[in-house]
Amino acid sequence: MYRFVALFALFVLVTATVTNHKVEASPVLKFGSEGQAIQDLQFRLQTTGYYNLPIDLNFGKATRSAVQRFQKSNGLQSDGVVGPKTWAKLKKLSVNKKELSMLARVIYAEARGEAYKGQVAVGAVVMNRLQSSKFPNTVKEIIMEPNAFSTVKDGQYWLIPNQTAFKAAKAAVKGMDPTGNALFYFNPAISTSNWFKTRTATKKIGNHLFTL
Repeated sequence: MYRFVALFALFVLVTATVTNHKVEASPVLKFGSEGQAIQDLQFRLQTTGYYNLPIDLNFGKATRSAVQRFQKSNGLQSDGVVGPKTWAKLKKLSVNKKELSMLARVIYAEARGEAYKGQVAVGAVVMNRLQSSKFPNTVKEIIMEPNAFSTVKDGQYWLIPNQTAFKAAKAAVKGMDPTGNALFYFNPAISTSNWFKTRTATKKIGNHLFTL
């Protein structure tokens, strides 16, 4: 009996912890809300071009207006309340501060020898994968997926990106996509993958060929 009670108590504790984690990860935010989650919200809105004021801890009129514009542009109820549906869409179309740095890293590692357009193109592929059901649900998981990016495997990913890479990352998050919705790219001069030989390139930007 005591063992059953102990196990039941453990189950309740774990369930509560998981539930609380979900609430903390995606809290419902609205006018008057305060706290760290507002910074994440404002940063995401900022990277997508909907919010252009300094980031703070308060959900004021400017934040509500930015949320409503985002909601309207993406077919959501434009009530200014950031609930599960708005969070889900935001996380498919935007990045947080850490993810922006990760995106800049992979751009720098994969395309630092390319022109600016070519660097944006690499970032656009990552963002296209984020919106595709064929790939993981976060920027981190996409970049760290086994064999997704050769520069992660060989260590170049950990080089410090320059300002051009960050600029390209921001442009890609805002929707600039010179690839035409490509999900893959490769350099035919150095690629050893036979898989790419079966693909039809839809765009050539610098040294990279892009494909759906």
